[in-house]
Amino acid sequence: MRKSKVFEEIFNAQTISLNERQLLIDDLQKQLNIDTATWALKIYEESLGLISDSNKPLSERRSIIKAKMRGVGKVDAAMIKLVVSSWTGGAVDVNFINGKININFIDLLGVPENMNDVFTIIDDIKPAHLAVLYEYLFNTYNILAQFTHTYLSQYTYNQLREEVI
Repeated sequence: MRKSKVFEEIFNAQTISLNERQLLIDDLQKQLNIDTATWALKIYEESLGLISDSNKPLSERRSIIKAKMRGVGKVDAAMIKLVVSSWTGGAVDVNFINGKININFIDLLGVPENMNDVFTIIDDIKPAHLAVLYEYLFNTYNILAQFTHTYLSQYTYNQLREEVI
């Protein structure tokens, strides 16, 4: 049988079919994990009530989905910290003081990208009666005073405020 052309063709056809099926199974398994999902992100977004924007990078869409999923349950400092840090990639400190939620970015200089999405997510999960105060880190005069004016002149104002010099 091994030398038969008929059986050889049948086995080759089955091998191709099985390989294609395995690729589809592997792809489906990737879609079950938000960190590796591609085409299934739209399904996650729809199930969470999010607007799907295929123009956004996959990493950004994944962050929105994770933040939304983590934002379910009792709203406390730990939940807000988890949601904001998963979105921005930086560490935050969260406190409830005088009817406000204070969110302090403690290791990112400047305003993190896509803060509008963070605002939307936080507004969505926080109690309506609580205000939110965001505090960002910037370089201060004391930090920059150690450098000469000539050295600092190569940077723009925003770079001096928001980047490690």
